[in-house]
Amino acid sequence: MAVGIITGSGTYALPDFVDATAEQVGTRWGEVTVTRGRLGGAEALHVSRHGPGHARLSNHVAFRANVAALRQAGADCVIGCTACGAVDPAVELGSLVVFDDLHFLANRLPDGEICTFFSEPGDPARAHWIYQDPFSADVRDALLAAARNGGRTVRDGGCYGHVDGPRFNTRAEIRGLAACGVTAVSQTGGPETVLCGELALPYALIGFATDYANGVLPGEPTPVQELTRLLAASSGAFAATLARAVPALAAASPAPTGVVYRIGGAVARGGAAAPAGARSRNASPRL
Repeated sequence: MAVGIITGSGTYALPDFVDATAEQVGTRWGEVTVTRGRLGGAEALHVSRHGPGHARLSNHVAFRANVAALRQAGADCVIGCTACGAVDPAVELGSLVVFDDLHFLANRLPDGEICTFFSEPGDPARAHWIYQDPFSADVRDALLAAARNGGRTVRDGGCYGHVDGPRFNTRAEIRGLAACGVTAVSQTGGPETVLCGELALPYALIGFATDYANGVLPGEPTPVQELTRLLAASSGAFAATLARAVPALAAASPAPTGVVYRIGGAVARGGAAAPAGARSRNASPRL
């Protein structure tokens, strides 16, 4: 079983990635560099959202291409890693959060298009993704256990707030997100969650708090120097956690979350029984 990993700001390559080989994977939405190797002794597939040197800002990330490429390369589940700004003042800077809910009302990609693989009328794979929790419980459990076993401070649960970049948010915007129960924000996790859900790829998102969002604490904001210091530290925190989580997931069979309900039938996920006439478990959009 291969575990897909998507990293963001501050982590452009995985430390201790053994036998790493880059390959170009072509998709309908563009070509993606996927690095195949072994992490903690298990097969892993790595995609850097922003690329070397942070060439792509959040508004340049090819979300559909990244998720489709991981699926085509053989990923059986996906871990997303994100540096994030804390909206809940109880979140300690430098700590990890394994999210269990999502705030992504816009549901749009950076170019303004709706975030979905089902963009063509009549697509035989077109579907609604129906769920209670947007993240895979099995992948979440593996991340939590890995962080705790590594001695990391980690929060079990929290609402991830997707915001559009590349700018940061105003105090008024953050107040609105806080009122919705958002725990932390960044600019990339929303589309990945939705797109992995549509492909029935078990996905979970882990965040590393690098700063307090605008207006969260009274007084001066988190200094930019502190933000950049913690951003640099996030790579090690993610690497240590991934080194434990990847082999645990590779030895398991993590379940996706919810049901991908296709027109004329449904694909059951997460242990639910499929109704008569349901499509194959492997049915998916053309990638």
